[in-house]
Amino acid sequence: MEARSHAIINEVQKAIVGKPQIIQVTLLAILSRGHVLLEDIPGVGKTTLALAFSRALALGYGRVQFTPDVLPSDIVGFSIYNKETMRMEYQPGAALCNLFLADELNRATSRTQSALLEAMEENQITVDGNTYALPQPFVVIATQNPTGASGTQLLPDSQMDRFMVRLSMGYPSPQDEVRLLELKQNGNMLASVGQVVPREELISMINEVDGVFLHSSIYQYIVNLINATRTHPQIMQGGSPRASLAVVSMAKALAFVSQRDYVLPEDIKTIFPYTIAHRLLLTPEAEANGVSTLAIVQSILKSVVAPRIK
Repeated sequence: MEARSHAIINEVQKAIVGKPQIIQVTLLAILSRGHVLLEDIPGVGKTTLALAFSRALALGYGRVQFTPDVLPSDIVGFSIYNKETMRMEYQPGAALCNLFLADELNRATSRTQSALLEAMEENQITVDGNTYALPQPFVVIATQNPTGASGTQLLPDSQMDRFMVRLSMGYPSPQDEVRLLELKQNGNMLASVGQVVPREELISMINEVDGVFLHSSIYQYIVNLINATRTHPQIMQGGSPRASLAVVSMAKALAFVSQRDYVLPEDIKTIFPYTIAHRLLLTPEAEANGVSTLAIVQSILKSVVAPRIK
């Protein structure tokens, strides 16, 4: 594994026990200029994961605990009149940072949720007709309680599509939970997480990921996979072109972390479920029959022939 990436993962693991795959995929999303949606029950370490990455990468950190009374201006900021200068002055919102934790995003109103759309897609926000660039890098790590939990509502499709990956922490294994309890007795585990890569070096890593090579057959393979989601009889809405771009970006990041400057079909197979499953809408019949989106994605990966790279 690429040395800097390995150091980041090891540092985050000081605060997150027994979830190496979750940590790696989150890092891949950050290196891909993407955003992460963590969907799970409370108390399994979603917020701790975001905090650990902000410390390990020396990122400016902002957090909003989303509730029904949170307003869009809390996120993007607002303009206020200054009597001394006789001008409207912009007051930054919580999202003007490098890593923004949108905690329990699906407890907020649709209007407040949508305040993040421009920021997530264009790395800028617009307030009262004025546009403000966000600090770079800019990453949203959002958490949401499972659909149907008290006080929650579904995120709109347009917002789901802007998340590079959706992850679920899940319960720790009994062995990992014992280790967690033991480590917790020695103090705050987050306090042991220190900076291993400065922000400027992280930006350099992101730029290196951009330069990873994809063969034309890999591009075609990605398109074939995405098209398979659009024509599958149990999928009502397949992957968008944004989804195709997300697969490319994540595959490049995985190749980079694996110390390669080119993407292999295996990279696509590894990241495809994380990148695609949350973007798909199943037919009512499939949902009624309890069909798993992830199972459909896995079947697509088996049915679409991967190219052979010589």
